[in-house]
Amino acid sequence: MSLLVTGTIGIDDVVTPTGHANQVLGGSCMYFSAAASFYSPVRIVAVVGDDFPQQFRDSFKQFPGVDLAGLETRKGGKTFRWGCKYHSNMNSRDTLFTELGVVGEAPAKVPPVFADSKYLFLANSPPAVQAGFLDQCPKRALTVADTMDLWINIAKDDLLGLLKRVDGLVLNYDEAELFTGKANTVTAGRHILDLGPRFVIIKKGEHGCILVHRDGICSLPAYPTERVIDPTGCGDTFAGGVMGFLASDKSAQHDPGSYASIRRALVHGTVVASYTIEAFSLDRLKEIKRADLDKRFEDYANMVRI
Repeated sequence: MSLLVTGTIGIDDVVTPTGHANQVLGGSCMYFSAAASFYSPVRIVAVVGDDFPQQFRDSFKQFPGVDLAGLETRKGGKTFRWGCKYHSNMNSRDTLFTELGVVGEAPAKVPPVFADSKYLFLANSPPAVQAGFLDQCPKRALTVADTMDLWINIAKDDLLGLLKRVDGLVLNYDEAELFTGKANTVTAGRHILDLGPRFVIIKKGEHGCILVHRDGICSLPAYPTERVIDPTGCGDTFAGGVMGFLASDKSAQHDPGSYASIRRALVHGTVVASYTIEAFSLDRLKEIKRADLDKRFEDYANMVRI
C-alpha cells in the first residue's frame, strides 16, 4: 500500500561522547524514508534549498524504494540545518543551533501523483502544517503524527485540533508528560486517547516503548545493542519501520490501526532503530539489507518471548 511521509530533510552537525560528524545528511523525512524503504515503497514530500549537496541527493539511490517526486528544491533557499551535542549518557542533548531555512517558509505540496496515498506519516513539524497535508491525501486509511516539546509549548491548540483528525500519535515520555501533566506514562497515554487518536506510541529511548491503544496496552524493550554511536534519527527510523511494515503487511490492510497490527509493527520499528544508533547519520542503514533486519527480528523475538 502507498506510504507517504512529510517532514524535514537537512544537514546536521552532531557531537556525541564517541565522536562527531559535521555536515551530514539528516532530517526526520530522510531517516523515516530510509527505514521504511526496507519494507515498502515510500513517497517523500519535503523541501530543500538549492544549496543541498549533490552527494546527499545521490544517497537516496542507496534506498531505491524512496520516491523523490515530492522533494521540492527551492531556488535561492537555504536547506534546514541543525546541530546538537549529546550528554555522556546519550539520553539527553543540547541543541547548538537551528537554522530553519526553507522549512520556515511555505511547506511543499503533495504532488497529484501522491494524492492517492493510503498511509500517511506526519513527521515532526508545526501541527498546523501537518494538518494542511490531510486534505491533500483524501484516500488515507491510516494517519500517524509525530510531535515535540516545542509545538506542545507554542502551538498546543493546533496540536489538539490535529489529534482529532489522526489515528495515532508518536512522542517521547517527557513530551507525553509535558502535554498531559501526567507523570505516569500509561495514564498520559490514556489521556491522549481521550483527545481523539485511536492509539499513542510513547518512546522511552534505551527503555523501549509503550503502546497505549483503545484495545490494549503493550510494552516492548529496546534491542540491547552494544554499539552506541549516535541516537540521532532513532525515533524517526523507529516510526519508519513501524509504518513501512504496516504498509507492506497484507494481513493488516483491512484494519491497519488495530491493536494486533500496531503491536507487531513496533517490533520492526525497534529493530530498524537498533541499527541506526550504531553509526552517524544513515551510515549504518546503508550497510544493511532486509535479511539483516529479519535476522535481528528473530533474535529480538526470541529474546522477549516468554
